Amino acid sequence: MTFAQSYDHWIRASEMISSNDFRTGTTIELDGAVWRVVEFLHVKPGKGSAFVRTKLKAVQSGNVVEKTFRAGEMLPQALLEKSTLQHTYMESGDYVFMDMSSYEETRLTAGQIGVSRKYLKEGMEVNVVSWNGKPLEVELPNSVVLEVKETDPGVKGDTATGGTKPAILETGAQVMVPLFISIGEKIKVDTRNDSYLGREN
Repeated sequence: MTFAQSYDHWIRASEMISSNDFRTGTTIELDGAVWRVVEFLHVKPGKGSAFVRTKLKAVQSGNVVEKTFRAGEMLPQALLEKSTLQHTYMESGDYVFMDMSSYEETRLTAGQIGVSRKYLKEGMEVNVVSWNGKPLEVELPNSVVLEVKETDPGVKGDTATGGTKPAILETGAQVMVPLFISIGEKIKVDTRNDSYLGREN
């Protein structure tokens, strides 16, 4: 079997998706890597063939590229697997996650986890996303509860002004919080946009 034949066989064996079916979040395989559709636009020019203009983000590296596909072009869809794992400890700069049912460990580097690591703390459960058995990225819960480690002193009664100040949390993440928040308080934070959601008793 030639390389071209084996490649064709591999393509047929994987799931295919049409560029017409792209949605935000769709994952495809290109050049041996996984890309996620961030934006897409179907274009039907007056003359010539319709096409789909996309913005793609590389899941592994975070690089963003703009790419145009013919309308109806078939591409291999990247089938990703998610496992719920617990962040147990760090070793030699690697983040170690454990499957609490099988006790198998998975290691990811800071680069693989990306900006999500600013909210990671030991004991937290996350989704580890894998492709072809290789871990790619970590999906955090939409919100986390963390303790405030550094911020200016709280201003009592100052709940009506709507002012904010920076606070550093136990994981090192920095978020803006209301003026009345003090060191030692636990707060809920939206991990998708770094916003303060409220105090946690």
